[in-house]
Amino acid sequence: MRCACLRATATILCALAFVVLAAALGARAQNGPGRPGGEPVTVGVHVSPPFVMKDGAHFDGMAIDLWEELAVRLGRPYAYREYDTFGDLVRATAAGEVDVAVSNLTVTEQRAQQIDFTQPWFDGGLRIMVGSGPRAGFWDVLDGLSDSGYLRYYAWIALVILVASVLLTVFDRHFDKDFPRRWRDGFAESFYTVMQVATTGRPPSRKNLFGWVGRIWQGLWLVAGVAVLAFVTSSVTSVMTTLALTSQIHGIQDLAGRTVGVLRDSVAHEYVRRTGLDHRAFLSLEEAVAALGEGSIAAIVEDAPVLEYFAHTRPGAGVRVVGPLFEPDKYAFATPHGSDLRRPLTVQLLAAHERGDIARLRTKYFGSGS
Repeated sequence: MRCACLRATATILCALAFVVLAAALGARAQNGPGRPGGEPVTVGVHVSPPFVMKDGAHFDGMAIDLWEELAVRLGRPYAYREYDTFGDLVRATAAGEVDVAVSNLTVTEQRAQQIDFTQPWFDGGLRIMVGSGPRAGFWDVLDGLSDSGYLRYYAWIALVILVASVLLTVFDRHFDKDFPRRWRDGFAESFYTVMQVATTGRPPSRKNLFGWVGRIWQGLWLVAGVAVLAFVTSSVTSVMTTLALTSQIHGIQDLAGRTVGVLRDSVAHEYVRRTGLDHRAFLSLEEAVAALGEGSIAAIVEDAPVLEYFAHTRPGAGVRVVGPLFEPDKYAFATPHGSDLRRPLTVQLLAAHERGDIARLRTKYFGSGS
């Protein structure tokens, strides 16, 4: 009887142990990616040099180096998943498609409503990138003439030249027997005469059909031609001078009335929409720089470290970063709401600050003067 009781007790204990083990394994399985315990972590990234860079299938950069150091200390394997824009990365994190977002992700109130941020690890802000020199091309001058109202006056001058050519043709056909009889030949001759006066200010070589009256008339033509020539020259010069002065962008106050480039779904994109600046959104900084070189945008507004790194590493790109930092912000990693990964990440980030790891990475990518 005693042996039977012992066997029954042992059976019950084994069953309880099995239930406890099964429950533990079930809890571990439910823990899933993005929670402590050694499971693989899906890491969402957005390429934004020098924080996230891509060479083939390999990612590196300041944010990548920092994450990989933290992952080693947490003992977590991981796999990267790339997203085209910051907005895509934030939405994927909020939906739980990734366990942690790694990039120069700016901490904002709007984003904090969708995802949880870790301890910030980098101080940033916005700056402005412009071309290396002022632009005064044909289309810039034409736009300047239009904005100044000179094109309207040019249209009136063109109309006067056309009417004068017709009247001169009628006049010479009536009084000059040597004048071409065909209308198109006569009009071409008269148009050339009028344009000669208008563009050179020199009197035309014409017969004096009316003595002293005709000579006075030719003098009046000369005065009119000099006036037209002076007006056109001075207006174009004025517009080009204005372009040379106003095309110099030194800060955010100089962007009003200009089209600026931003990266789609970035903090800079939110800023220009909020402030009402005319803008175009691009998927990459390279596309924005190309548009800047073509003159379709006047400047690029983006994260200061990103612009400074681009200008420093590509001296032949014909760009420079100007003006002081504005809209200061902070970069952090992010996790879905309620993720158990956020707290250990924050603890490790604080430890990395204290060890000087983040300062070392900053020096590696931005130099000792940063």
